[in-house]
Amino acid sequence: MRKKMLSIALCAAMVSSMAACGLKSPETTTAAAETTTAAAAEETKAEAEAPEGEEKEAEAAGGSDSPAANDPQVTLVYAEVNPPESLIGQVDVKFKEAVEELSGGSIKIDLQASGVLGAEGDVLDNMLGGVGTIDMARVSVSTLSGYGVPKSTLLAIPYAFVDRDHFWKFAASDVAQEIMNETQEVGLGVRGLFYGEEGFRHIFTSKEIKGIEDLAGLKIRVSTDPVMVNMINALGANATVVAYTELYTSLQTGVVDGAENPIANYQANAFTEVAPNLILDGHQLGLIEVIITDAAWDKLTDAQKDCMIQAAEIAGAYNKETVQATEDKVLDELRAAGINVVEVPDKTPWVEACKDVMAEASKGYEDLFQRIVDLAN
Repeated sequence: MRKKMLSIALCAAMVSSMAACGLKSPETTTAAAETTTAAAAEETKAEAEAPEGEEKEAEAAGGSDSPAANDPQVTLVYAEVNPPESLIGQVDVKFKEAVEELSGGSIKIDLQASGVLGAEGDVLDNMLGGVGTIDMARVSVSTLSGYGVPKSTLLAIPYAFVDRDHFWKFAASDVAQEIMNETQEVGLGVRGLFYGEEGFRHIFTSKEIKGIEDLAGLKIRVSTDPVMVNMINALGANATVVAYTELYTSLQTGVVDGAENPIANYQANAFTEVAPNLILDGHQLGLIEVIITDAAWDKLTDAQKDCMIQAAEIAGAYNKETVQATEDKVLDELRAAGINVVEVPDKTPWVEACKDVMAEASKGYEDLFQRIVDLAN
């Protein structure tokens, strides 16, 4: 019976936009909205009277009462570089489950995790090149910024977000919607569904470090994102581009001396085994965006698009509710495992070192970047 109530809630939700920075839902008819109240009352009464077995049977039926349940079957291939048990992998799973339930099974999400479809750059090249074998992906905003969307670059600027409350204010703002819409404005062939975050990014190394001065000369792995390259160089290290799927081996063999990642991904990918030193510099909040190709989006009916939007809201809320607790738990586990965790009580030297990088990355969009900064107040 709970599933039937979910379909009723979905009907009501179609008259509003996504709360957590996403796409706008097509308008529904007034008649549909007017029938919702009466239907809800009947369902509530029936649920109270139904025996437990009947309720479980209704739950097992999934979203069969969904407006999208009888729409054409669509399978969307979804790429993720991290394992499904990682923090952001769990957000992917939550999104997948919500889509499939809300659509009554008419949409299937084929989640391909752990980088089996390639690094993020490979995934984006596939999606933007119209290859058609990847329909959706969870990508880092810093990676996306290298594909002709300069506004997205603002989100990769080091120390742009003072804390995660600052970010979630941004995610619910008009500024976030403006930046997310940029891929459509420039005709990139993909559109954003929602923003999220995978925790603050920190530097980890195979060699012991105690402060910023110990980064001098170390080879630190980065993606091709120019902001990240410039930031690592500004901190005194040598930025070295290595595919994420090759990072473990590169650390093991000494191709690089370290890298940077959110701590949940640092643990989930077993980088602790080859780089057991973690300095909590928090240079960047690991912002993510879930995107879908225009070709895949256009395959969906209006009802299915509504399901995707609602699932994005659910996944975004799950991300917001769980990220801090997950990060705290992982940090406790790392310390208990003997990882050398170095606190950074004063980030002033780090911020000062990155000032030129911040100015260069926001050039031409100073006012928009200031709007992001002002959301911290």
